[in-house]
Amino acid sequence: MSEFLEHPDTVSGTVKWFDPVKGFGFIVSGDDGPDILLHVNVLRNFGQSSVADGAEVNVRIQKTDRGVQAIEVLAIQPPAHVDSEPLADIAELDRDAVANAPLEPGRVKWFDKGKGFGFANVFGAPEDVFLHVEVLRRSGLSDLAPGEALALRVIDGKRGRMAAEVQAWEAAITKGGDD
Repeated sequence: MSEFLEHPDTVSGTVKWFDPVKGFGFIVSGDDGPDILLHVNVLRNFGQSSVADGAEVNVRIQKTDRGVQAIEVLAIQPPAHVDSEPLADIAELDRDAVANAPLEPGRVKWFDKGKGFGFANVFGAPEDVFLHVEVLRRSGLSDLAPGEALALRVIDGKRGRMAAEVQAWEAAITKGGDD
């Protein structure tokens, strides 16, 4: 029988990897402890279906006879640096202008991680919003599921409307939206 802590610890760490298809991944704790299992259901309770490799996370954990597991995600920060070139449409924007753009409610129409892009619908707007995998990574996500609720900061790019920032809907409303 598993032996659980009465009061789970809170740990900060970095996402080592997360595979939404497999439904789990691992966090490397900041205090050099053992790797921490992160199950997709725990991530979904936070309002996300994926998390980017290298993202910083704060989680509550439990120790079991099978290892350490995250039982609640408290916060996720996108990776500090991204190894790829920024998208031209976004690189040319004023960061403050993007940060001050309102969060708009939307849903994923489709997203293909292999192709590196997809589209979302913003409620009340007739045109689709382009979603690029690099914007997801910079936002702390790695993949999206059809129908997933999002909060988007949308800009007018060279080829139409595109997301400059993506947040899981539940995380955005929990943080109070624009912080």
